[in-house]
Amino acid sequence: MAPTVPRFVLLLFLLPILSSTARSDLVISRVDRRVENVGAGAVSEVLLAFPNSQAENLAAIKTIYIEGKGKGSSSSLPTARVEPEGVPPELTFYSISLPKGLEKGETVTLDILTVFTHSLKPFPEEITQADVQLVLYQDSAHYLSPYAVKVQTLGIRLPSRRVESYTKYPNTKLVESEIRYGPYENVPAFSYSPIVVHFENNNPFVVARELVREIEISHWGNVQVTEHYSLVHGGAGTKGGFSRIDYQYRHSISGMSSFRHLIARLPPRAHSIYYRDEIGNISTSHVWGDSRRTQLEIEPRFPIFGGWRTSFTIGYGLPLQDFLFESEGKRVLNITFGCPMAEVVIDNLIVKVVLPEGSKAISVSAPFPTKQWQEIKYSHLDIIGRPVVILEKNNIVPEHNLYFQVYYKFNNLSLLREPMMLIFGFFFLFIACIVYMHTDISISKSSASYLAKLQWDEVQATVQQVQNIISHSLAVHEKLEASLRDLSRTGDVQSCKAARKAADGQLKELAKELKPLLGFLQSSTQASQIWPKVEELVVKEKEMQEKLMLRHATVVDCFEKKLGGREIENRIASQQQKISALRQEVDDLLEVIDEI
Repeated sequence: MAPTVPRFVLLLFLLPILSSTARSDLVISRVDRRVENVGAGAVSEVLLAFPNSQAENLAAIKTIYIEGKGKGSSSSLPTARVEPEGVPPELTFYSISLPKGLEKGETVTLDILTVFTHSLKPFPEEITQADVQLVLYQDSAHYLSPYAVKVQTLGIRLPSRRVESYTKYPNTKLVESEIRYGPYENVPAFSYSPIVVHFENNNPFVVARELVREIEISHWGNVQVTEHYSLVHGGAGTKGGFSRIDYQYRHSISGMSSFRHLIARLPPRAHSIYYRDEIGNISTSHVWGDSRRTQLEIEPRFPIFGGWRTSFTIGYGLPLQDFLFESEGKRVLNITFGCPMAEVVIDNLIVKVVLPEGSKAISVSAPFPTKQWQEIKYSHLDIIGRPVVILEKNNIVPEHNLYFQVYYKFNNLSLLREPMMLIFGFFFLFIACIVYMHTDISISKSSASYLAKLQWDEVQATVQQVQNIISHSLAVHEKLEASLRDLSRTGDVQSCKAARKAADGQLKELAKELKPLLGFLQSSTQASQIWPKVEELVVKEKEMQEKLMLRHATVVDCFEKKLGGREIENRIASQQQKISALRQEVDDLLEVIDEI
């Protein structure tokens, strides 16, 4: 189609509805076109042109077709992106497919609605808590069209009357909060007259960098919805400190572009509603509603200024019968795609629909193009996992909050899978308990393992007795040492001899007790590992006992001969060294035996 064939008479209204936070970061353009075909042949499509910079922020486009000169019936027309030949590369084109060919001399009216995100740029980019927020909007006074335009008018409605500056052309005027350009007549194709409007806009720019919605279906009567938000205030950044006192008591002039609450419009009969973040549950929320709607008002832990971020999670349940239906042998989930908060612009939205385990023949019907794929999620009592349908789309606005459908087949007998698993699980548990209570699982007293255990227990008891005897012997050695210390202090030789005699008797009694124990260990096969250490311990203790007795006799003899202390020390020095070494060896052997 040659772009000069149709001639347009169109009225253009750019409507940035910025007085409401629901449209705070959006530019909504509504174009009324009355199209007349003055060419020779029929026309089946109409092209729309947008600068590439503007097309990047195009979130939604919708075309309403009205027959005749605006008084006929209306219908929605498909609009798709195209790449026609011979057009400027700086432009992006969309094609509107007419329901029937537009013959020569015929007229139709097209009502075109476009929504752009991130088209308002804060200027200055940073403000203090007490400053107002100023933004820039850039566009063209001439509607960019690939066709010649007979008459055109542009109106820009602003959220406030404060306008810092705006581009002025002939036929331009500012009336209260609306700037009008035109009318302009006989505008050539691809005419572009740049305009810049600098104005006050204190509405917060609530942007969700990412929103993940998980919709889990339970055929036991519930649809559980969980939404994970990662929000940022996309307006002018905040510089300087934050004063909570000024914010609370002078909110009308302090932090005017911030926000401290959001409203989620949930479906009717929503229940089990919660609101929390990474720290835990947040109590600053309110719920109210009736049979037609449910509203949840949430308040973050702190007010959100330009550039500030917050993350939180909202969850709620919905009655299954309100959203799940049957059609042609399939189950159909019919639920909204977008965000329940109309004031939020979403950069990236991921919707996950978790279907019951065993769902088959899955398909999705969405009112606009989305990226789709499937994965598996495992939950409690799942065997093969639950299929998850994932839809992803960027640049989401309230116009995307439309219903989409997920079709799948599901056998009702699969509902009995988890209850039967629980029933049989508890049944076998009780059977196992009964069998355990009535079964003798003790080891037979005639078995080799039982006899070996008894023998090892006897070996351990015997080794413990040997250790006790050695400990008593060491205690007797301490008494001998004490008697020598008393001798050096008092010089009472007779008392020292009596102590030695008593010690000698005790050691002989302990030796008698030790003899049968050593005989048992030597003959026991279970003691083959520990017997060498026990034998070495007894030998070392006996050798130390002899050295102690010899040193005791030497000291007593020196005292009877009235020798000096230095001479006594010289005589027993070598003996003392051997006794210390033997005592260390005995202690080490006791530790080794304890470990065995």
